[in-house]
Amino acid sequence: MNKSIEVRLAALGVKAANVDERFIIGSGHGGQKLQKTSSCVWLRHRPSGVETRCQRERSQSANRELAWAELCAKLEERQRLVSARQTDERELVRRRSRQKSRGQKIRMIQSKKHRAGIKKRRGRPDAD
Repeated sequence: MNKSIEVRLAALGVKAANVDERFIIGSGHGGQKLQKTSSCVWLRHRPSGVETRCQRERSQSANRELAWAELCAKLEERQRLVSARQTDERELVRRRSRQKSRGQKIRMIQSKKHRAGIKKRRGRPDAD
């Protein structure tokens, strides 16, 4: 594993010990070389359940580097989505609890008066 991947994992707070790594026989086009060697790399981060599988290259070591990089990218995207969701929730609460502007209050009162006038005109029919 190269240094950049180790740095990315450290920034995410992910330990390499929490990742299952398997080398499996690849599938698809590639012929005898692909069917005889375990060049496909499968990684799974146990705590989050994020999985990745890579068999782009013929070399197991190249596929291993690519799989680790892909796993980092998936975990970073997941963390980004969680933080974005939390930010959106905080913004929603902030917008709900802020004071109304003077114009909004005036419009709201006018709307209430208008609605009250409409309701006031309703009534029971006269019993003549």
